[in-house]
Amino acid sequence: MEFIIAPLIISILTGILAAIISITDKIVNNYGEITISINNGKKEIKIDGGENLLTTLSSKEIYLPSACGGRGSCGACKCKVTSDVGEYLPTEIPYLTKEEMKENIRLGCQIKLKKDISIEIPDSLFNVKKYEAVVEKIVDVTHDIKEVLFNLGNEEINFTAGMYMQLCIPPYDKIKNETQRAYSISSKPSDKHHIELLIRLVPGGIATTWVHTYLKEGDKVKLIGPFGEFEATPTNSTMICVAGGSGMAPFKSMLYHMYENNINDREIWYFFGARTKKDLFYLEELAELQEKWPNFHFVPALSEPEGEEWKGESGLITDVLDRYLKTIINSGYKEGYLCGSPGMINACNNVMTANGIKLENIYYDKFA
Repeated sequence: MEFIIAPLIISILTGILAAIISITDKIVNNYGEITISINNGKKEIKIDGGENLLTTLSSKEIYLPSACGGRGSCGACKCKVTSDVGEYLPTEIPYLTKEEMKENIRLGCQIKLKKDISIEIPDSLFNVKKYEAVVEKIVDVTHDIKEVLFNLGNEEINFTAGMYMQLCIPPYDKIKNETQRAYSISSKPSDKHHIELLIRLVPGGIATTWVHTYLKEGDKVKLIGPFGEFEATPTNSTMICVAGGSGMAPFKSMLYHMYENNINDREIWYFFGARTKKDLFYLEELAELQEKWPNFHFVPALSEPEGEEWKGESGLITDVLDRYLKTIINSGYKEGYLCGSPGMINACNNVMTANGIKLENIYYDKFA
């Protein structure tokens, strides 16, 4: 009998303790109504304190970038805080540069709202919206990359080629909470009622597992955006673009947007790296574009072409890039455009700067 009574007593005591903690939290941490002043009072929000800044803003339909959904693992939800919110948390510091800390840039997901606060955010974020979309089409473009087309219905979206969206992942299987992940838009800005994303399966990835295993045509999903500052500059400099895998997405959007709008007087070199032929896609489409557009040059390369019929470039994409920059694209003013993993971006940065492209002229989004 004792083995039943003891757990019962512990359970009752635990319940009582949890209730006391909950009541104490409400009493002690009742921050009351607070005001969030945005951009020198351009917009003011009055809310009950206690939540973090990122979540609170999104509840009022003001969305900061957040590739991780507020878990503090992406460092994207930066904003300038112009009032006192206390010292930096250890969870913020790894995502901020010394210059950003001097400007009092903070992570929205790490700021608990305890009193009135003043912040500054880019005006463009006021245009970010949450869209209710329907999955219109899913295409396997490789063995591990899906092209997913979302229909926005009567809603319109205005974005610049190169920007990205945050896909909301609902709870599924053992994933109990909604989360978000950022993906570059691969569709053209001229199609204002659709968003196309390229989503590569990452083993164990919460979002990519859901897309590749559970998502099907006809499903309703939520998208937030557009975000990002990755776009072609309005110059005549030669564009050196490098991508691999689903990093194809922003360049597909950029290239077809530029061609559609006759922005075709600047040289564009697009280096696309893959391991084997089964990792390549859109070859015919880009070859066709190259044929119609004399200033556009597409250079796919395989790092492991052994045993395959392959007449294109071989080697790591950074080695191919280095070879072209030294022998073929070795004059004129150049800009770098990158989309890929942090490791790939770092390696390309090294190759480009070693070949005379200034670091400030190399562009990429850091959410990868």
